[in-house]
Amino acid sequence: MAGATPASAINTYNAQPAPERHEVGALLVVWDRDLNPATPDVIDWYCSGTMIDENTFLTAAHCTTDWAPGVRFFVSLEQDVQGELDKAKADGLTPEQIAAKVGVEGTAHTSPDYPGNSADAHDIAVVEFTDAQAAALAVRWSFTPATLPTAGQFDAMGTRQLDAATWQVMGYGTQEALNGPGGQAHPGGGVRMKAEVGFDALNKTWVRLAMNESRGYGGACYGDSGGPNFVTVDGELVLAATTITGDGPCYATNVSYRLDTPSARGFLDEFVDLP
Repeated sequence: MAGATPASAINTYNAQPAPERHEVGALLVVWDRDLNPATPDVIDWYCSGTMIDENTFLTAAHCTTDWAPGVRFFVSLEQDVQGELDKAKADGLTPEQIAAKVGVEGTAHTSPDYPGNSADAHDIAVVEFTDAQAAALAVRWSFTPATLPTAGQFDAMGTRQLDAATWQVMGYGTQEALNGPGGQAHPGGGVRMKAEVGFDALNKTWVRLAMNESRGYGGACYGDSGGPNFVTVDGELVLAATTITGDGPCYATNVSYRLDTPSARGFLDEFVDLP
């Protein structure tokens, strides 16, 4: 969500686990939180994303920028990433060992035009794997890469057809805001979930999706950033956009970055074969 609150989790209402969506993964980060080389690095899952070919993981630019020097990125396609992290930590592993146990390391590439502006934030990035890293990924998890849209596909479809289509958001993010003694909190996260959302509006580089509980929808929240928003077109799931931002409490709107635009395709063309 450019200029708003980065999204990071699937909320609790109208949402279900998504163990079958093996192409959807979590972005793990190992970094020096206190910039003190004498203290251990830390590891945590931070964002969501999608495998779009055998060696390319699509996520958001705000997930891969503004880290301390020496940051390392890993991708995990586990259903319960938080559970796997907890087990590895309980075994006494170091952050680097935990990362290697739960995920596979890759190299982040962020759009050089990020952060852009409100019309086009260029909030897009990939984690690229070498052939050896991609082979390790394939040994650990079987997945079919997501289908990307064709150029200008959603403009061609028009709002009436987009409104009639089925939309789903997926990711590892936290729950919607819950009120407690200390104010609002966003518990949970780290487990792959999915929820139906509704089409709201199509802008130049954004698709706005409704996630109101009263309309039977679920939605995204903190930690879902970079994760997929799929639309069903002629019976096929198409990766339409990536979650970027929305309303702070995660009750109403998911603002996602379109993947059928010239700017998104111009970036992705360096890494994958586009339809």
